[in-house]
Amino acid sequence: MNNPPPMHDKPHARLSVAPVRHWQLRSKILAFDATPCIMGILNVTPDSFSDGGRYDTCTKAVEHGLRLIEQGAGLLDVGGESTRPQSVPVPVNEELRRVIPVIAELARQTKVPISIDTSKAVVAEAALDAGAEVVNDVTGLDGDPNMVPLVRRTSAGVCVMHMQGNPQTMQVNPQYKNVVSDVAQYLAERRDNLVEHGIDRQHICLDPGIGFGKTHQHNLDLLQHAADFHHLGCPLLFGHSRKGFIAHVVGDSQRDRLAGTIGVALALARHGIQILRVHDVQPVADAIRLFHAAGGFSRTG
Repeated sequence: MNNPPPMHDKPHARLSVAPVRHWQLRSKILAFDATPCIMGILNVTPDSFSDGGRYDTCTKAVEHGLRLIEQGAGLLDVGGESTRPQSVPVPVNEELRRVIPVIAELARQTKVPISIDTSKAVVAEAALDAGAEVVNDVTGLDGDPNMVPLVRRTSAGVCVMHMQGNPQTMQVNPQYKNVVSDVAQYLAERRDNLVEHGIDRQHICLDPGIGFGKTHQHNLDLLQHAADFHHLGCPLLFGHSRKGFIAHVVGDSQRDRLAGTIGVALALARHGIQILRVHDVQPVADAIRLFHAAGGFSRTG
């Protein structure tokens, strides 16, 4: 078992470990440059916390997915089951009905890689057959015993997320000895376990799971120490978009969370995080482009 990476009292002025520059997907390689790849969120659900019901038909979902690509998404994450706190699991047949036609049509119309956001191996397999390149599993491939064999057999890219508990329980008094070290250790152990089970490390992306079994302060601690996770030697994905800690920091639960989402995106970009999973692709892409043009990635100290 790998020891967790050393943690520090302050965010890095300079990255101590170079970020991984490639992620091997099922049939494509996602290459990363100085700026993050933006993963556009496409929720084909009636109950996701931020945009549930907006894209709940195939036509609407495909149109929105193509629009996200035009706005700058280098990856699309399609999900048919909400994982917001207290969300209720969706039957397999319903999840399949929601996502498979959308993935198939998007795969026909674009070469941008598509990710299936699911913890069910049956759904993941159908999505890969329809053209998906990545399995994004909030259970870290630990929720369905058939998921690891599927990923190994198909050579799909996989995103392994940390979550304390499950969507029904994760926000009931989450506790850690040290959230950064604990999450890093979990991700290291899951990475090593998957490699031991025959999944090539180059196919693995890691996600600390912002908002999944964390208090507002836990989320902020993970964000402030985001660069420390580069020690794990895999691409990193952060999904902070529109989440509750933003409202907590600004002190207004009713305020629009776009500005906060952009602010965190810029901090993560400076930490060298390779993939940002967001709802609002255009404004985040524009902000990162201007941040780069204005010298925001020039590091000193």
